[in-house]
Amino acid sequence: MIKKYPEVALERFDRAGLWIKYVIFKVKRFLKNDILEVGAGFGSFTRGYMKNFHSITLTDTDDNSFNLLKKNFLHDQNVNIIKSSIKDIEKKFDTIIYFNVLEHIKEDISEIKSALEKLNKGGYLIILVPAHQKMYSKLDKAVGHYKRYDVNFFKENKFENSKIIKLHFLDFFGYLLYNLNKNLFKEEIYPSNLKIFIWDKIFTPFTIIVDYLTGYKFGKNILCIYQKDD
Repeated sequence: MIKKYPEVALERFDRAGLWIKYVIFKVKRFLKNDILEVGAGFGSFTRGYMKNFHSITLTDTDDNSFNLLKKNFLHDQNVNIIKSSIKDIEKKFDTIIYFNVLEHIKEDISEIKSALEKLNKGGYLIILVPAHQKMYSKLDKAVGHYKRYDVNFFKENKFENSKIIKLHFLDFFGYLLYNLNKNLFKEEIYPSNLKIFIWDKIFTPFTIIVDYLTGYKFGKNILCIYQKDD
């Protein structure tokens, strides 16, 4: 079950345009034809790829997010908005996306299994999650994160008829900034717009370079991509 996501967090993250473009760049070759984005929130990521596809389905079980999606994509004929969990969706897709969503779902392993069942043969399941449980903070708790992840979660949990084709960290400097902010501002819950600006506009360009140079072996987030075998 996904916990309610505070609108203030959605609004502030929506300003992280460079980070969103970076994530889309990293996954764009796995975006195919009929796409489902689970827990789409504001549609912050959706706007980064939607123009290239004719069939996109967005779902969010939170009432506020669902209504915002309907409003934000009212005139986009290629975008269908529904309010349903993955197990209740009948059709299958070529790509299913969980951008910062899995951490909100207590039964995460069952969720991955259900998502893989909704993929067409050769389809992709793209998952982006916050990394390092040791970094769990008041922000994580406030936005409804059950946990943060380590790469071993994906390595140790095997799923039938699928294989991991990409598994690595992202956001080298985001890790450093997150820890610094956590230690210096112990009572803070939501980072200010200024901090979002500094992370996104100043550090993300350097992160893109350092992530590449370090082989994506360290960072604040984990990107995992599965491919459906049959």
